Amino acid sequence: MTWKKMITKKLKEAGALAILAALVCGVTACGSQESGKKDDARYHIGICQWAEHAALDEATRGFQEALTDKLGEEVAFDVKIAQGSTQDCKEMLNGFVSDEVDLIMANATSALMAASQATNTIPIVATSITDYGTALNMREWTGVSGINVTGTSDLAPIESQADMILELVPDAKKVGILYCSAETNSIYQAQMMSSILTEKGVSIGNYTIASKDELEKTARKAAEECDVLYIPTDNTIASQADLLKDILLSAKVPMIAGEEGLCEAGIATLSISYYDIGYTAGEMAYGILAEGKDPGTIEVRYAQKVTKKYHPSNCEALGITVPDDYEAL
Repeated sequence: MTWKKMITKKLKEAGALAILAALVCGVTACGSQESGKKDDARYHIGICQWAEHAALDEATRGFQEALTDKLGEEVAFDVKIAQGSTQDCKEMLNGFVSDEVDLIMANATSALMAASQATNTIPIVATSITDYGTALNMREWTGVSGINVTGTSDLAPIESQADMILELVPDAKKVGILYCSAETNSIYQAQMMSSILTEKGVSIGNYTIASKDELEKTARKAAEECDVLYIPTDNTIASQADLLKDILLSAKVPMIAGEEGLCEAGIATLSISYYDIGYTAGEMAYGILAEGKDPGTIEVRYAQKVTKKYHPSNCEALGITVPDDYEAL
């Protein structure tokens, strides 16, 4: 092909792309769902957030603010929320790979699992991950991935959460553990809690849902059969906190939550700041983008501060007396 023919072909292609772009703008209001994406930015970040609820929202906000603090107008974000859909999550991440973004942020375990399957070359910084070994299917987890992944964890000490259950509801004969069986992060925490409470001589009941549509029926059953519930950091259930609150308060059953947002339906939580772990993940991303660090050698980081918090009105409604070392939400 001569250079003149090549130029003619490129011009035709450019014209077709321009027409296509105009059509897309007509349908999507020119990418109004994208957050701050700028063609002239030096770094383009694709953010895939598994679901929309307070904890993950805060982690995404912290991540964006950390990079904006350090890079200003040089960074742009394309934020997509999968709303708990595995298929949508995969499509979003494949889109980021096709767009050749400079880095992917995966918010929550399911998002990280999909991201690590979508690319082994683009750096991935994750946050709100309970256990990286489980998420990456690595049996021997050393703290670093050895691949294109690093990030921050939202795992609060399970042993301390077990102690909290027994401290606040000392007469409980049976503890119900309610979680989504489709979330590996929830399974991991539920198994740990079950083992710890069993060793303490407490009777356990496991109640699982496969999707949010099953929550009402399963939560009612758990509330009927148990004296207190424990719900780990679970994105499926967290998105239905209002429904859960109505069920548990009506049944007069207290619940210890794995994270602060979910505690809207409970009495207490061992709280971390999702904004802080998101911000830390953003700082780690800066090291990769601006300083050339290898994500595979960056150790996963955990929340530096864990706080015992309680929900005042829920505790009052259920007659729960809270020790002085708890902070009100």
